[in-house]
Amino acid sequence: MSHDPYPTDEPAVVTCGLPYANGDLHIGHLRGYIGADAFTRALETLGQQTAYVSGSDMHGTPVAVNAESDGVDPEEFALRWHEQYRETFPRFNVEFDNYGHTHDETNTELTREIVRTLDEEGYVYEDEILVAYDPIADDYLPDRYVVGTCPYCGEKARGDECDEGCQRHLEPGEIEEPRSVRTDNPAEYRERTHKFFRVSEFAEYLTDFLDGLEGTSNARNQPRQWIEEGLQDWCLTRDMEWGIDYPGETDEDIVLYVWVDAPIEYIASTKQYAERVGSDEYDWERVWKEDGEIIHVIGRDIIQHHTIFWPAMLEAAGYNAPRAVAATGFITINGKGLSTSRNRAVWANEYLEEGFHPDLLRYYLTTTGGLQQDVDFSWDAFQEKVNGELVGTVGNFWYRSLLFAHRNFEGTPETDVSREVETRIEEAIVEVREAINDYSLRGVGQAATRLAQFGNEYIQRNEPWKLTDEDPDAAAQVIRDCVQLAKAVGVLLYPITPEKSQTLWEQIGEDGDVADVRIEAALDSPPRHFEEPGELFEKLDDDRVDELNDALRSRIDAAASDEPSPDETESDDTAADESETMAETDDLEPLADNRISFEDFQAVDIRVGRIEVAEGIDGADDLARLEVDIGFETRQVVAGIKRLHDLDELPGQRCVLLANMEPAELFGVESNGMVLAAGDDADLLTTHGDAQLGEKIR
Repeated sequence: MSHDPYPTDEPAVVTCGLPYANGDLHIGHLRGYIGADAFTRALETLGQQTAYVSGSDMHGTPVAVNAESDGVDPEEFALRWHEQYRETFPRFNVEFDNYGHTHDETNTELTREIVRTLDEEGYVYEDEILVAYDPIADDYLPDRYVVGTCPYCGEKARGDECDEGCQRHLEPGEIEEPRSVRTDNPAEYRERTHKFFRVSEFAEYLTDFLDGLEGTSNARNQPRQWIEEGLQDWCLTRDMEWGIDYPGETDEDIVLYVWVDAPIEYIASTKQYAERVGSDEYDWERVWKEDGEIIHVIGRDIIQHHTIFWPAMLEAAGYNAPRAVAATGFITINGKGLSTSRNRAVWANEYLEEGFHPDLLRYYLTTTGGLQQDVDFSWDAFQEKVNGELVGTVGNFWYRSLLFAHRNFEGTPETDVSREVETRIEEAIVEVREAINDYSLRGVGQAATRLAQFGNEYIQRNEPWKLTDEDPDAAAQVIRDCVQLAKAVGVLLYPITPEKSQTLWEQIGEDGDVADVRIEAALDSPPRHFEEPGELFEKLDDDRVDELNDALRSRIDAAASDEPSPDETESDDTAADESETMAETDDLEPLADNRISFEDFQAVDIRVGRIEVAEGIDGADDLARLEVDIGFETRQVVAGIKRLHDLDELPGQRCVLLANMEPAELFGVESNGMVLAAGDDADLLTTHGDAQLGEKIR
């Protein structure tokens, strides 16, 4: 790999964490797959040779547990979901160059080859370990067949991961107070012989690896704690029948741990793609064994696997290390994590059945917050994003410009683009290039949307409808500029809204596919003639959103009502002791399970401020534009307080401002920070004394 700016001379591969083939996809899953797809398309617009690959994770205990529950063979069960995923992803314009699965021959053979190499190089050893055993079922219990208490933080945990607490990977035998998932009886620990990978020998290598790793900061910083605390060797095998056998072993009840063969599918899928198109077009060995660019887009919960275990295994087996790991934040609903058991999710099929265009969700998921930030989904926020930015800014500019051009000039006026507009497009291209190299999809989308906003301001400022009679040459210049801007916005927005950009491409009379052009095509002259355009985006009306909110709320409430109440699961004494506290906190959001380090908190820059200006934003029911003095400067901030506060009374009021939040654009207004408030009534936080403006809150 290199650390040269994209595009480089080496081929690249973009991967996304494999979905377990055991259930429906929801928007939490789609955030990663859409993000990786958009980043692949963005790299290709720069001229980077790139393949986008992934596959279904067919192995592991989640699949085995659910297959057993359904009374079917694990392979049959997993293949059923695999085929559903293959059908669903393209419906969101997620186009893999290859989508395989971990049980196919390519991955099976490659996994065995790599494990044999680890063994031959002396990185594998045997040891006796304690494994949970269910005396009722008379069976050993791997991974998610066990639940219990995390030995590190005391939270409820699965056998392989503290998923509700500190999110550490857990080795067999670590979980305390183990219980069997199969029978819900206490499990007991018994000694078993298993294979271990000497990850501990790679501490120095992994430290250097993290020093050079690109992507998101959470993927670089989170693993350092585990290295500093001392790396533990990883158990490579599990007591199961479903999975890939350890090469050379005859014990049919021992298979490779799922996190051995799952990431190897990245290599296997790349290899399958290369074999299909030919090595002259794409050389998988150049990527994985030489100096190619490897970019992993993953969920935050599997950072450890991709930044500790995986690069150590690649190094030991003689493969190339990833250039970047970009870890996405989680999707929440009303501040709570998605829950399949409580039906607290917006399902992929549900979204499509509502008739929404996939590019709307792609835009929402890629431009709402930074890639590593959590996103709280609501249909109201979705509506605001679509109506304000896609309809009100991008779509409005596209349609009004092209319609005026068609009706008055039958297409693009015969004159050169002005230097002002050409310069503005060049600036937007630079912004997109920088955003791609910063792994910021939000930056890509914002650059394109800001260019459309400039276009709206440009056409409004020059009023070509008045110039057609008074000064037709001036009118032609304005419209020539606007058609060029419309084309440029379409080219720049293509990675995020590929289908809508293709529609625009065709509306302005271009041949072929916008996917085949490079980013510089934003400056190429549009065709002279084109037909009357249509509107590309439609507003989401309030009644429709209210119906969606009601349906989601009812579904979540119905699922929650089926669960045992606290009184049914606790002793009478416990319920009595806690009744008063529960009454007081019943309406509060639960405390976050994920703790942050002091170092993470130090990176949050919160300042004392004073509101100088407060005014509503036209077209936005809830949003207000604030100007906040934070001592060093005055910041413009957009806050959702328009209907919750008397804006005339806010100037002069002190507030607390999150100062180092990434800028955002809402209804055409840039927000450079966040005013902190509590509760649904947006109770603005302030200071008790007379702290100086700009004073940092610690």
